[in-house]
Amino acid sequence: MDKVLKFQKENKQRFLDELFELLKIPSISADSAYFKDLLHCADTIAENFKQSGLDKVQVCKTNGNPVVYGEKIVSSSLPTVLIYGHYDVQPADPLDLWDSDPFKPVIKKTSIHPEGAIFARGSADDKGQWFMHVKALESLIKTDSLPCNVKVIIEGEEEVGSVNLEEFLKANIKKLSCDIILISDTHIFSNKVPTVTTGLRGLSYVEVMVEGPNRDLHSGLYGGAVPNPINILSKMIASLIDENGKITIKGFYDNVVELSKKDREEINKLPFDEESFKKSIGLRGTEGEAGYNSLERTSIRPTLDVNGIWGGYIGEGSKTVIPSKAYAKISMRLVPNQNSNEITRLFTEYFISIAPESVKVTVTPHHGGNGYVLPTSDPGYIAAKKAMQKTFETETLPYRTGGSIPIVTLFEEILGAKSVLMGFGLDTDAIHSPNEHYGLFNFYKGIETIPYFLQYYVESKKS
Repeated sequence: MDKVLKFQKENKQRFLDELFELLKIPSISADSAYFKDLLHCADTIAENFKQSGLDKVQVCKTNGNPVVYGEKIVSSSLPTVLIYGHYDVQPADPLDLWDSDPFKPVIKKTSIHPEGAIFARGSADDKGQWFMHVKALESLIKTDSLPCNVKVIIEGEEEVGSVNLEEFLKANIKKLSCDIILISDTHIFSNKVPTVTTGLRGLSYVEVMVEGPNRDLHSGLYGGAVPNPINILSKMIASLIDENGKITIKGFYDNVVELSKKDREEINKLPFDEESFKKSIGLRGTEGEAGYNSLERTSIRPTLDVNGIWGGYIGEGSKTVIPSKAYAKISMRLVPNQNSNEITRLFTEYFISIAPESVKVTVTPHHGGNGYVLPTSDPGYIAAKKAMQKTFETETLPYRTGGSIPIVTLFEEILGAKSVLMGFGLDTDAIHSPNEHYGLFNFYKGIETIPYFLQYYVESKKS
């Protein structure tokens, strides 16, 4: 690895400069106004693939945003690793809460990142993380050190549910055939306690509408006699979680597997500090399901949260109306064994059932996905753990995280391969929030670690 590490050291600044160019592109998939930017981002990635030494580089059309593909095949006798990432990013709103332009990346020092962090939308989620793989591959290819076959796909719709990825995978099964999938779209516990993610929660995301009168009404002339959709929606949402933090939807917990005492003890080996957790997000206290601590609530237990709620008049000043309609967006994080489609069905039936007859309720499902578990006995996990311990020079622990990557289960169903979730971000990186950032330490540590993963994975397949 000496010549690989030497190449990386000599090209550190170039790697960073190239990432900055990608971060400047506002590749926001949730807003159709940015479609041209998404196309530009895909083309830029393709050019970087070629420059890095990947072959058969393509910008593949889909019914939505394109997928960028590249590969390097060393020998048919060697294992193949498929690397996945996404170039689309979350909207930057609210812009007034950013300390700098979200699409003009800058490096700032923080208490957590004394060596500096890259502040920009997409820096940690996920441009900075998949770009580590491209630069790690470049350092291997340019030094004739690549130990296995690699294929890379970077998609542009992850932040809106990867709506066209399933069709793309099914149409390209042979092209994407692999032994294992490597993804960096997760985080480690801390820079001093490296981890490999072994579990993800699933997701069911819905939008609800409560409809009352056929138009907005004067609250003085009609107030007290007609149903107010906002009042009713608020009561309905409040009833979805009881005083013990349990979700009240009938059948919601039917397939939830309760972890054993031993498994819970293993999870709690992580040095999670409740006070630091509260301080990091400006809270006086935490809450959630009774009988579980904050680490467990955010990883191994299902949840229900309102992501947005609106209706009526929200402009400046006052307007005394009873609104015709009220809306909310609701996400449910699911644990393995819970089926996203089934939970969406249960929510829909239950939510409609608790509405008074005076209003009409509509539930519109959005995207979702099932949870995922990678056994610690899997060769991919073992290779990732060994690689992390090599570069971080300390014990690496398994880590179940609360986020969702719906395409992970899709990969397993269609390609028949497990995914190794070897992310390098931190949970303090403010992904999806103003002032998203990614530590320089983490960026370069990822580039250093990935070649070791490939090496150790090949060794595990030979043994």
